[in-house]
Amino acid sequence: MSDSAVTTQWIDIPSHDGQTFKGYLALPPAGKGPGIVLIQEIFGVNAHIRSVAEQYAQDGYVVLAPDVFWRQEPGVALAYEGTDMDKAFKLVGDIDFTVAVKDLASTTQALRQRAECEGQVTAIGYCMGGILAYLAAIESGVDRAASFYPGGIHKHLDKASRLDVPVQFHFAGNDEHIPAETIDQVRATFAERDDVTINVYDGADHGFNCWARGAYHRHAAALSHGRTLVFLEGQD
Repeated sequence: MSDSAVTTQWIDIPSHDGQTFKGYLALPPAGKGPGIVLIQEIFGVNAHIRSVAEQYAQDGYVVLAPDVFWRQEPGVALAYEGTDMDKAFKLVGDIDFTVAVKDLASTTQALRQRAECEGQVTAIGYCMGGILAYLAAIESGVDRAASFYPGGIHKHLDKASRLDVPVQFHFAGNDEHIPAETIDQVRATFAERDDVTINVYDGADHGFNCWARGAYHRHAAALSHGRTLVFLEGQD
């Protein structure tokens, strides 16, 4: 492995209740940089989420992707169809979001304490992780959040008044799980907020950032990634 390569490892993260759970850590070629708490879809910290962690590490960030399902079943890494899909829906149906947000606060604290992490820590999440990134911006001590196709976001808009850090939303224009009416609710909720931006990708479907899914949309994935990088640097 060359000196310029991204390096990765699984690390232990202390929980708020005296336990430990795993997180996938990806370090940038420079060895240090701002932090990202990368939050999984309902499929666990699988090959795709690990590749996204490595992608952002290649961009210069110290990325930590916690195992959100560890209290139910540690080490979940699922595919996108069949029995794995059934299992994913059961796991997300059983998760306690309040506890998960506390685990994200523990993840944020662990990331900030690492010598490699310099500067801000941003939460970035996809699907279920999109909801959790938004909640992390409210309750877990991150400096900003990017939320990708957060299904069920309308159930959490009552918490918007407690949001005091910038958030960037990325929605698919053809998302069967998030109708246009929901996006309109998000727009209305944050209409007076100049630190909340809402991006909609016409022609894209739920999961457009995932190259392992049929919904992968190359243009939306690239454009949203670029917008997120700009956002990470403290710009809209």
